Formats: sequence, structure tokens, C-alpha cells
Amino acid sequence: MDEHKPVDLEILRGFSPLDGLKRENLHALARKTRLQELDAGRVLFKEGESDKRTIYLVNGEVELRVGDRTVSMLRGGTPEARIALAPGQPRRFTGRALSEITFISIDSDLLDVLLTWDQTGTYEVSEISGGAAADADDWMTVLLQTKAFHRIPPANLQALFMRMQHVVCKAGEVVIKQGAEGDYFYVITKGTAVVTRETPMNRDGLKLAELGVGETFGEEALISDGKRNATITMLTDGALVRLGKQDFNELLNEPLLHWVDLEHARELIARGARWLDVRLPSEYEGFHLEGAISVPLYFIRLKVKTLDPKVPYVVVCDTGRRSSAAAFLLSERGFDAYCLQGGISGNRLGPE
Repeated sequence: MDEHKPVDLEILRGFSPLDGLKRENLHALARKTRLQELDAGRVLFKEGESDKRTIYLVNGEVELRVGDRTVSMLRGGTPEARIALAPGQPRRFTGRALSEITFISIDSDLLDVLLTWDQTGTYEVSEISGGAAADADDWMTVLLQTKAFHRIPPANLQALFMRMQHVVCKAGEVVIKQGAEGDYFYVITKGTAVVTRETPMNRDGLKLAELGVGETFGEEALISDGKRNATITMLTDGALVRLGKQDFNELLNEPLLHWVDLEHARELIARGARWLDVRLPSEYEGFHLEGAISVPLYFIRLKVKTLDPKVPYVVVCDTGRRSSAAAFLLSERGFDAYCLQGGISGNRLGPE
């Protein structure tokens, strides 16, 4: 079987609700979907799993089991197999191949967002980009798979795609420069870039992170109304999509940010959340909330892997500006993040 050949549209049209997609959007899904095989006796998914996959049986037989008991058997090509196998998460059944099977597996979040966008949009994939439909599909799919976009209200999706601009970049090109005014939010759709920050001790720039496809930058200055706090340089030839400041704040930033007052913040902390202080180390040393973790805003990307994604964080700074930028970055990456309204100074939490 050709691993690189897109699934035939007629196969996708055989399943519900894929048969309701507009032709161009079905093409977009086909280019990102592959036929897969599984030998008889192998397990396709297990009871209790939350794998976020939507699976359709194309050929062969699958049994659904609860414990040691067989609940039902499904055969590819029958009316019963038109819908996804055992939909719902966590899985209520174990799915096991009774014969060699052929199936397709789609990321459930991607499918849900694509279906929503298809039904709320009044345009097709090929109309979004100045390039070919395949190029439009590539960056659209990257965005739909980015965690931040799964949390955006459906009404905002159409406007987002319509207002985003596609930008081609060369290796070595500086996309944003430390100290400049913030004007755009960017998503990398092709290639890689490096984040560097110039300091008094390191004029060449301290490397903070490498960014790849699906990763974002530029949000900090837009949210905090400050200057760019780092330089972003393309390491390879690549492509970006960008969103202007006003559109970013209206369509992406506001839906992702969760502001809380001091009372609500303390309730969250009492239930197991952690304070995350994103001020400079000198500010943190001067005063910080009990138990607060110190991660300066410009280090968030570098340190995000040290944070526990299962723990909610209440992000604080002096006024709320830097913490809102940090909370957006965390929310983008799937964290449960909140911003303290007014910050430390606004709530008179500092030293007397």
C-alpha cells in the first residue's frame, strides 16, 4: 500500500459526517489522511483510552468488547460501518481486528474544527491563500491542529482564516527584531526559526528556543503593548501566516485569556493550582507570593517543559500585562492558565 497516496474521495464520502463536507474541504482532509492496515488479532483501541482518534473501518471485520464479552461485530462496507467505530472518549469498548483490516484514523479535534469551519464558512480552502489549494491546505491544517485553535469560538474561525496573510521567508531572514514595535502574531507553517535575546552580557544573543511547524511567536508584545522582547530569525527557508494586532486581540487573545480576581485566584490555589510569577528575577527576589514559581516572561518558551500540564497556573506580574502574555502562551500549549487582574500592585500584595 502506498503510504503517501491520499485517501480516495469516494472512500471518505462513504462515511458520516464526512459525506457532508464541501468538495474542496474533503480534498483538504483527503490529503492529510492515509489508509492503514492492521493484522487479524491485533487491538485497534482499548476500553478506557482517550486517544482522540476518529476511526472508520474500510475493509475487514472488527469486534467490540467490554472486558471478555463481545458486544458487537462490524464489517467494512456495511451501513453500520458508515459511522466512526465506537465514538466517544474515553473508549467504552476494546476494538480488535477479527481479520486483516483497512481503516482510516483522523485526529478528532482536527475533524471537529474542520466540520465546524466547513459549516460556518462561506468560502473554500482554495480561496484562503494566494497560492495553490494544496499550499492553502498545508497551512490551514497546521493551524487547525494547533491547540490554541481548538479553543477558539467557531464564529471566530472564519474571520481568522480570512484575515491571515501568507508570508514566504528565506533562511537567515529576521522576521521580528528585539526592541521593535509589535505589529503581527505569527504561526510557522513551513521551516524552522530561532529565538534569541540580546543581553548586556551577550550582544550576539542568547538562544532561547527553536521553533518548528505549528509553533507561534509575536504574541507577547501585542498583548502587553510593549516592545519585542526577542529576535526571531529563520533557520531555513519557510513560510508563515500572520495576523495583525487588532485582529489578534479580538479573535485569538480575548477568547483564550481567563482573567480572575484575587478571591477566585486564591480559591484556585487552594484547590491545587500554582502561582506562576513571570516578572524579572530581581522583582521576584524583592517580593513574591508564597509558593510562587519564578519563570520570567522571556524564558517561558524555554521553561515550559518544566511545568506540569496537569496543574492549573495563576500567572502574576506587577500589573497584569506580562502575565496575560504568559497565560496566552501557556493556553496555546494546552495549559489551564489564568491571569490575576491588576497583578501584584493592583491587589496591594507587595511589601508594605
